[in-house]
Amino acid sequence: MIRHNGPISGVAAFGGTHVATAGYDNQVVLWDARCREPLARSFHDHLANQLTFSPDGSSLLSASSDYTARLWSVPELRLKAVYGEHEDDVEMAAFHPVRPLLATASRDHRVRVFELSGRLVKTFEGHTADVISVEWLADTDELLSSSDDGTIKRWSLASGRMTADIDLDGVETDTIAITPGGVVYAGNDDGAIIRIEDGRTTRHRAHEAGVKRLVHHAATGRLVSLSYDRTVRVWDTADGGLAPRHVAEFPAEIWARSCAFVDDTVLAFATFGSAYATYRLDTGEWDLTGVEPTRCVNAVTTIDGRVCTVGDAGVVHVDGRPVSEPGSLCNFLVEAGGRVLTGGQLGRVFDAETGAVLHQHRSPLNCATGFVRDGVPHVVVGAYTGEGLVFALRPDGTTAHVATLPLHSNAVKGVAVSGDTLFAVCADGSTSWFSVKTLRETGRLTDAHDKIANGCAALPGGRFVSVSRDLRLRVWEGEEAQTVPTPHDHSVKCVTASHDGRLVATGSYSGVVAVHDVRTGDWPHVSRPTTAGISSLHYDATGNRFLASSYDGNVYPVAATAGGARG
Repeated sequence: MIRHNGPISGVAAFGGTHVATAGYDNQVVLWDARCREPLARSFHDHLANQLTFSPDGSSLLSASSDYTARLWSVPELRLKAVYGEHEDDVEMAAFHPVRPLLATASRDHRVRVFELSGRLVKTFEGHTADVISVEWLADTDELLSSSDDGTIKRWSLASGRMTADIDLDGVETDTIAITPGGVVYAGNDDGAIIRIEDGRTTRHRAHEAGVKRLVHHAATGRLVSLSYDRTVRVWDTADGGLAPRHVAEFPAEIWARSCAFVDDTVLAFATFGSAYATYRLDTGEWDLTGVEPTRCVNAVTTIDGRVCTVGDAGVVHVDGRPVSEPGSLCNFLVEAGGRVLTGGQLGRVFDAETGAVLHQHRSPLNCATGFVRDGVPHVVVGAYTGEGLVFALRPDGTTAHVATLPLHSNAVKGVAVSGDTLFAVCADGSTSWFSVKTLRETGRLTDAHDKIANGCAALPGGRFVSVSRDLRLRVWEGEEAQTVPTPHDHSVKCVTASHDGRLVATGSYSGVVAVHDVRTGDWPHVSRPTTAGISSLHYDATGNRFLASSYDGNVYPVAATAGGARG
């Protein structure tokens, strides 16, 4: 049976009859909206990010991290065209409302316009960071794009130029929605919705964490906002303003990345499971029928030689045996003082052995590391909203939240401790250093990476390594870094190091594991054990090996041998 095997990142709907989903398992799936049964599926070569139906419903357009957008027939999902001029992930694609054209938004900082046949019509340049969304203005040849550079830009296809550049105070803006009358709504990482009309902006405090998706429904004048504060909110825009009308909390299975109106009262939502979910605005009821857990593993560690994993299903396994069920997607596992903690999408820190909730944060949690301070085991957890949550694991078995560190102003993507230094990397490419002893900042670089930093690891002697979407490994001594090109050709997701610091393993979203010998500068091992992507890496000292967890549900061992590591 057709089902997703990884998180669903994009949802689209048409006419109350069809729903389409895009997944991190590379799949595009078409569903019968009336019975929620799958009709057909197709594949990208990498993560499928977002998708949309053509105005007449006869085609489906998908955007992917394989650097392409693709056009599919409906309902067969037969490939009709590939739009492959991009140099990085395509985050979104949008049909022109009338003409046979489409626009794409890419992390290569560009907006492109294509004919449906595949011919590139225009490339718009001007953004200085990843372009995340693009939308056409109704019945015009103008389009708007939002970017991680904190701006919205308006482009004219007729003149081939930018016609407006709206500065949103440098705050990353993932999503825009445009009404038929041309009013623009933008959602940013501060949780604000900005209304833009005739060049004037009005800011509305909407959520407690970043707004990840806005969807406007022209027939009812409703605007839906999804946020990492775990809520969906409905706003009335009919009078030209932004009036709150409805709010609901997400079930644990919902991913605040995408939703679509199936009809005037039913919304389809992206999930971390095998199918999409729905929500009825008139009754406030969620329907998760058919949304089953997937095998995706997001984190791996070892405890006394035993392999511990956790993933989208929110189940902690030790040597393949389930030991607890925190009940929500978890992104990390961290051991300190003989205890293991986990956490993720719900913003909760769990005891991995019992599943007990130890702390509730306002946004999802992404990463963690353990250390010892004043003889007491501690853990620091990095949040999507930039904080570092510090916990003391006391001898009596209790856990105390002792500090909240301002690590970054954006999502913390990695934390590591070496000696007396805590090191953290951020989605905006910055790095920060804190003293373990005082828990105070000792250094910060705003442009430490050329693109999104995805992870970091400790080396002995207060040194660190970090990896980024820019395909480079950085070896840090203080605030100076040696930049090392990697063998990867897609974004590097994770990194870890052997305890002696000689070998550094890196893993990518395309499933490649590459091991770097710090002393010789060589890469003695490069392999691709899976096409599903490497989610995390861990050095297992007992077996002198690296463990690579994957979104396909497996853990792959790689021998840690200098000058000849082998998988």
